[in-house]
Amino acid sequence: MFPFIPFSFRNNTLLLTPGRSIFWEEKKLLILSDLHLGKSGHFRKSGIAVPQKVFREDLQRLFDQVRFFNPKELLIVGDLFHSTDNKEHELFLKWRKDMPATPIRLIRGNHDILPGEWYAEAGIELVENELVIDEFVFTHDISSASSSNGHYYFSGHIHPGIVLNGMGKQSLRLPCFYFGKQFAVLPAFGKFTGTHAMDPGKGDHVFAILEKEVIKVR
Repeated sequence: MFPFIPFSFRNNTLLLTPGRSIFWEEKKLLILSDLHLGKSGHFRKSGIAVPQKVFREDLQRLFDQVRFFNPKELLIVGDLFHSTDNKEHELFLKWRKDMPATPIRLIRGNHDILPGEWYAEAGIELVENELVIDEFVFTHDISSASSSNGHYYFSGHIHPGIVLNGMGKQSLRLPCFYFGKQFAVLPAFGKFTGTHAMDPGKGDHVFAILEKEVIKVR
């Protein structure tokens, strides 16, 4: 059983997973953001010894979630890749050929700079700027979103985190799902990323991501 916490939101059921993804039950969509595949390879090319297992673990986590949820489509809200082509992109292509039946749509993020031919070879449909599905709009960077017109936005880009304070002035920062009044921010799927501490307002919903579970903290 793949662990998740159900979140009823605007008459839809969103399954929030510790694998840093959302499964939208009504649409059978698996939604995630900011994988930054190839980031560890990019650092190695620069002489920084980042182990490739970081990349392999992210790819395995993606494979496991696609296999478990069997979505009609995989929707990536930007920054699937981190930079220009490297060996990790070739490994992704091999993974993609093992799961060719799952459609993938990618909303182009600021790091998605590979040529269009590469995405076509990988069977990925590129979306520029925004994708509208019913009342939800998906865009990589909420700061560049157009007027809401009654829509609710899902974004990525900033790698949201939440700081939990304990006794003895102890604190812990964890990646999170953040749902504000007008927009949500998805956690970075890639684990080789930092987090930006969110400052939730009244009525906002925040779900902290632990290793094997998701917990509601706001």
